[in-house]
Amino acid sequence: MQSLTIGDKVAQLPIVQGGMGIGVSLSKLASAVANQGGIGVLSAAGLGMLYNDTDSYEENSRIGLRQEIRKTRTMTKGILGVNIMVAMTNFSDLVNVAIEEEIDVIFAGAGLPLDLPKYLSKHAHTKLVPIVSSGRAAKILTKKWLQNYNYLPDAFVLEGPLAGGHLGFKKDQLDNPEFTLEKILAEVHEALKPFEKEHNKKIPLIVGGGVYDGADIDYFMKRGASAVQMATRFVTTFECDADDAFKETYLKAKKEDIVFIDSPVGLPGRAINNEYLEDVKKGFKKPFQCPYDCIITCKKEDAPYCITLALLNAKNGKFKNGFAFAGSNAYRAKEIISVKTLVDQLKVEYKNATR
Repeated sequence: MQSLTIGDKVAQLPIVQGGMGIGVSLSKLASAVANQGGIGVLSAAGLGMLYNDTDSYEENSRIGLRQEIRKTRTMTKGILGVNIMVAMTNFSDLVNVAIEEEIDVIFAGAGLPLDLPKYLSKHAHTKLVPIVSSGRAAKILTKKWLQNYNYLPDAFVLEGPLAGGHLGFKKDQLDNPEFTLEKILAEVHEALKPFEKEHNKKIPLIVGGGVYDGADIDYFMKRGASAVQMATRFVTTFECDADDAFKETYLKAKKEDIVFIDSPVGLPGRAINNEYLEDVKKGFKKPFQCPYDCIITCKKEDAPYCITLALLNAKNGKFKNGFAFAGSNAYRAKEIISVKTLVDQLKVEYKNATR
């Protein structure tokens, strides 16, 4: 496979491990992927629940991110990123911590990070990669960054409708053939061409959402992608930071178990159905008192449950009080393997597909 270049950062493999929140992708998984030549990604979401050094969720989030970055750095010399959701109430704090800790790449989605370049100091080497789901969003953001900061995005992650977790699409778009990853990829290419021509610089496109094997990597790179983002596939590895019971839900899932949910944060999501989600649908859950105030868009006054707490419970294997987010291909997982074995499999699959 060809390498992935983002500014002065060069990853041996064109694979970005997607950031998975509330403790699913932390130091163990991110370092393992980086050691194999891909880009390992920490998720900043929910760190204030995993670290409880103080009585402040915001302060615990900062402490947690700083410690996770430093811990991961002791485990790898590879390229590391952090995924920070724009919709998080402490987005600015976490961006500042990531830059102070000299993280290689910030991936920012769940909203358009229109002011992200303002956080960079003159000597910062961190690369800024927005996550979008349309050519229109890529065009708007690139235009704003150039106008306000004279900064061209270092790359884009384009997430399609087959991704897991929160999705940047309306419900009626998720199964619409007009919104496939292939079509959106072509639209983003067209949207960025004028900027690339004007600045004589290629903006790498990293595609994610339903990318599962080496043949998928070959398929999208032949269509102009510079790399792929894979999250679901890395869950069923020994190094994934989630509890073994979390991984087992992927191994036990059938295709029909992968469902859409209406998230309290106001976005559709894709998850593995279970008794907890069935209770939500039946109305057995009631509005709760928000303990964290962690997501700006969360409709906490009407929400039947705290999604952050539900995802934390799942990460810890407590599915009576939670559920697992997952991509559309989660049901294809058959065993738990090491990250190295997975990467080796992807290389073989990719090589076979290119013949």
